[in-house]
Amino acid sequence: MRIELATEPGTQDRPNEDYASVAVPASGRGGAVVVLDGVTPPTGDDGCLHSVPWFTARLGGALAELSASRPDMTLRDILAEALARTAEAHRSTCDLSHPRTPQATVVLARWDAERVAYLVLSDSALLVEAADGTVSALLDDRLDRVPRANLVSDAVADATVRNKEGGFFTAAADPTVASRAVTGSLPRSEVRALAALTDGVTRWVEKFREGDWADLFALVRKEGAEATVARVRALEDADAETRTYLGRGKLHDDATLVYAEL
Repeated sequence: MRIELATEPGTQDRPNEDYASVAVPASGRGGAVVVLDGVTPPTGDDGCLHSVPWFTARLGGALAELSASRPDMTLRDILAEALARTAEAHRSTCDLSHPRTPQATVVLARWDAERVAYLVLSDSALLVEAADGTVSALLDDRLDRVPRANLVSDAVADATVRNKEGGFFTAAADPTVASRAVTGSLPRSEVRALAALTDGVTRWVEKFREGDWADLFALVRKEGAEATVARVRALEDADAETRTYLGRGKLHDDATLVYAEL
C-alpha cells in the first residue's frame, strides 16, 4: 500500500487551517482518510474563543478515531457524532449560533475488504481511480451553484446561503449537517486508488485549467503529493501580478493532499 500526505500553509505568517490523517488497521485490510479545510473567517467577531486550527484538530481527531474504531457506524453518523463532540467542547464558552463559528469542509473515505465508503461536504474533493484506470471526481457542487450575487460579500453570503437551504453547507456546530453530505459506496474490487484534496490543490483544475481531474490524478501518482503542491505554488506565483486566473482570491491557500493506493 502506498500512502502519501502533503500539507502546506498558504502563508508562513498564518497557521495552517487544514487537517489530514490516515488510519490503516494492523490487519492491512482496511483504512480511512480524513481531510478538512478550515474556513478562514472574515476579520471581526466570530463568537468563538477558539481558532480555526483548534476546531479542525478537534473535529479531525474525532473523525479519525471514529472512522477507524467504529465500523458499525455510517460515515454520516460518524460526522454527526464528531460534530456533537466538538461542539460540546466549547459550547459553554462560545456562541455556536454565530454564522462564522469555526467550520470546515470535509472529505472522508473508509475501506475494508468489501466496500469503499465516502463522504464529501462542501468544496474539497475526492478523486477515485477505478480498476480500469478511469478517474472520477466525487464532489459537493452546491457552492458552485450558488448565484454570484449571493457571494458578493461575506455578510451577504452569511445571511443568505451559508449553511442555509438552497445554499451550501459546511461542518460547523450542527450535527444534522451530516445529512447534507454527499455520500455513497463502491465495491472495493473496483477501486485502485484515492486522492483527497482541499481547494488549495484543486485550483490546479478549477482555477488554472492545467488539465482535468484525471490529469491531476496522474500528476499525483507520477510526481507525488509534495511535488503536486509545489506545482500549484508555482502557478500561483506566476499569476501574482496579472491575477489572470485567481482574480481577487487568495494568492496562496492552505493546500492539503492525501493519496492512497489500496
